[in-house]
Amino acid sequence: MTTRLATPLEILSAAAFAAAKHRNQRRKDAEASPYINHPITLAELLASAGIEDMDVLQAALLHDTVEDTDTSFQELEKRFGKEVAGIVHEVTDNKSLPKEDRKRLQVEHASDMSRAAKLVKLADKICNLSDVTSSPPVDWSLERKQQYFDWAKRVVDQMRGTHAVLEELFDAEYERRP
Repeated sequence: MTTRLATPLEILSAAAFAAAKHRNQRRKDAEASPYINHPITLAELLASAGIEDMDVLQAALLHDTVEDTDTSFQELEKRFGKEVAGIVHEVTDNKSLPKEDRKRLQVEHASDMSRAAKLVKLADKICNLSDVTSSPPVDWSLERKQQYFDWAKRVVDQMRGTHAVLEELFDAEYERRP
C-alpha cells in the first residue's frame, strides 16, 4: 500500500460525511455527547502520533459509519476509494452476530488485519478506554468497565508491533483501569 499524504480538503470531506451520517447519534455518557466527537478524536490521535496517511485518517473518521448508520461499503468506496472502504471493512463488526461472537472475532482477527486497519483499531481502543475512564456509559457497572478494559487489551495484544507510540498510549490508558 502506498502512503498518500493527507490534504485538508480530503480530511474535511470525510469529517463532513461522517458528521452527516452520525448527526442524530449520541454517545452513552452522562452528557450524551455528539457521536461525531469519537471519530474526530480517533483521527486527531492518529495524526498526533505521526500518522499522515490519507487513507488511514479518512478511515478513522469513517470507521463506524457502516456499523452504526445506513452507509454501505459501496458508498464509501465510491466516495473515498477502495483503500478507505477496505480499511473500514476490516474494522467493522458484523452486527448480525451476537455481541459475544463479535467480541471474540475482534480478538481472533486482530493479528490478520492490514497495518492501516490496525492503526485505526488501536486508536479506537485507546479512545474507548479513555472514554470509559473519564465519561463512561451511564449504566455500566465497575465490573463491566473492567471487563471492557481486559477485552480491549486482548484485542490490542494481537496487534503488538504495529506502532510503538500508539501501543504506549494504549498501555497508559490501560493502567487507568477502574
